[in-house]
Amino acid sequence: MAEEIRAPLAGKVVSITIEAGDTVEEDDEVMILEALKMETSVYASADGTVKEIKVKPGDSVEEDDLLVVLG
Repeated sequence: MAEEIRAPLAGKVVSITIEAGDTVEEDDEVMILEALKMETSVYASADGTVKEIKVKPGDSVEEDDLLVVLG
């Protein structure tokens, strides 16, 4: 079953630390968002393989937007 990683807050994608096909463990950092001049790390919510990354650096996201799909 696919696991989704969603944005914890509205902001801009600063960097993505994973690539499609990577294996991640729960609590691994997957990307960094910037909001109000502060950087916030986004972490994997479960173990899995990165199936799809839905955003790219520079994208603006809203709270609860889909960022990554894990398989």
